[in-house]
Amino acid sequence: MTTIDRHYGLDWLRIGAFGVLILYHVGMVFVPWDFHVKLPGADWVAIPMIASSAWRLTLLFVVSGYASRALFSRSAGPGPFARDRSLRLLVPLLFGMALILPPQPWVELVVKHGYQQTFGRFWLRDYYDFKNVSGVDMPTWNHLWFVAYLWVYTLLLALALVLTPARLRAAAQRGYDLLFAGVLSLLIPALFMVAVKAWWFVGERETHGLIDDGVAHASYLPAFLFGWGLAGSPQVLASSRRWWPAALVVALVAYALAASIEYRWPGKQIATPPWGTIFSVAYGVQGWAAVAALIGIADRFWNRDHPVRATLTEAVFPFYIIHQTIIVVVAYWLIVATDLPSGVDFVILVTATAAGCWLFYFLGRSIGWLRPLIGLRSRARAAP
Repeated sequence: MTTIDRHYGLDWLRIGAFGVLILYHVGMVFVPWDFHVKLPGADWVAIPMIASSAWRLTLLFVVSGYASRALFSRSAGPGPFARDRSLRLLVPLLFGMALILPPQPWVELVVKHGYQQTFGRFWLRDYYDFKNVSGVDMPTWNHLWFVAYLWVYTLLLALALVLTPARLRAAAQRGYDLLFAGVLSLLIPALFMVAVKAWWFVGERETHGLIDDGVAHASYLPAFLFGWGLAGSPQVLASSRRWWPAALVVALVAYALAASIEYRWPGKQIATPPWGTIFSVAYGVQGWAAVAALIGIADRFWNRDHPVRATLTEAVFPFYIIHQTIIVVVAYWLIVATDLPSGVDFVILVTATAAGCWLFYFLGRSIGWLRPLIGLRSRARAAP
């Protein structure tokens, strides 16, 4: 098996996507969309947020698929690959669910449902009762659903690798190279995303409950597999590098249309026909066109190393684990202890979240037994 080299451009994309994700979750505190805790905001905040909501997670699954292929190329086979990925994903997921996430449902119950119990009692009793309290399921993986889904997709892929002979896998790669060559790498996935958003799952929202989340799986599993195929296809990477300007223009036009509809019918208002369908189509087109443009830009301009890349690449997983708990807890404190303008609340949330993420990462990486719990390799395995 040919070893796949690290693509520094996709590393930068992953770092940037997680940075956007953190800002997006800060924004969720202020928009009229549902979230664990809310501060006074405005409908217009949704306009810049949908600039990334259509593509951010799709991009992360594409990059994860590419990285998984690169890791598999260095493994001893599907079994060791699945075992290593399970340790790297399940251990932080379970640690996060047990110790990092509990403040989030507690704050939500307190501010939304008048829950009277202290956090200590909630954590030690209600959280581990495997029940639903005022519509909140516990225990929960909340924003760590991404890790759970990535693990499931990885196991499914490892099983497929066990069951398919090498010649069939090679034929599948050749088919991928032909199917997504040239401008088709933009058109086919964009049409697929439109079908998901505007036809197969009209009006459905992601549940992040794994079993009942068809719209998410229809979007993210193909994205993960696309990234896997991309890692073995210099031809498709070259197509992305060639067509990124066109993809960027399409993404910007689609975003302008989706943002205009969101501005006209903000929040939970239902757009009059046919504008709801047009929004879904524009959202789907924007979702893939932005991913295609970013992959092309990363391959064309960013595929080079930098002294800070290794640290940032390592830090994004710990950042991801801790960031939303910091946001929710700080927002709760702002509700209880202060009465500040929304702009000041936003600055405090961003500053506190950034500082808390770096503190969590630096402390975690310096403590040997804690490293695997926050998604870092042990010191012995990280040294090479």
